[in-house]
Amino acid sequence: MTSSANDPSSRAASGLVLRPVTPADHDHWMPLWRGYQTFYKVDIPAATSAVTWQRLLDPDEPMHAVIAWQGERAVGMVHWIYHRSCWTVGNFAYLNDVFAEPDVRGTGVGRALIEHVYAQAAAAGCSRVYWLTHETNEVAMKLYDRVAEKSGFIQYRKAVG
Repeated sequence: MTSSANDPSSRAASGLVLRPVTPADHDHWMPLWRGYQTFYKVDIPAATSAVTWQRLLDPDEPMHAVIAWQGERAVGMVHWIYHRSCWTVGNFAYLNDVFAEPDVRGTGVGRALIEHVYAQAAAAGCSRVYWLTHETNEVAMKLYDRVAEKSGFIQYRKAVG
């Protein structure tokens, strides 16, 4: 679902509420963040997670986060980052992380989170939203194939730090 520029939350048919993170949400965000890491079999250092959290809260950072709530329960999250591109005048939005708790997958949580990023990126004047997923993430790719198109690009990377 999408939200208007004046309304920071959005609702899906299931009563899902999407809301930007606040400092009070840390204890709800962290289990989602850890669940995301577990899914991808990575262990991001606590110091890096602490910096990430501070960046997500900083209005001067290009990083953003939303938590999906069903009642009082946090059931999903999405992070995205705005950045310049040499290909368009408008910024790109990189959907960095999207995660839904296993018991709510297939209920529209992931779609609502992605569509929220689409709406925010459009409101910010972005030209594109894009993301990566692992080639083994077949369940999520079924959703991604319905809400976006494959670019055909293959990622290469090299750690430099």
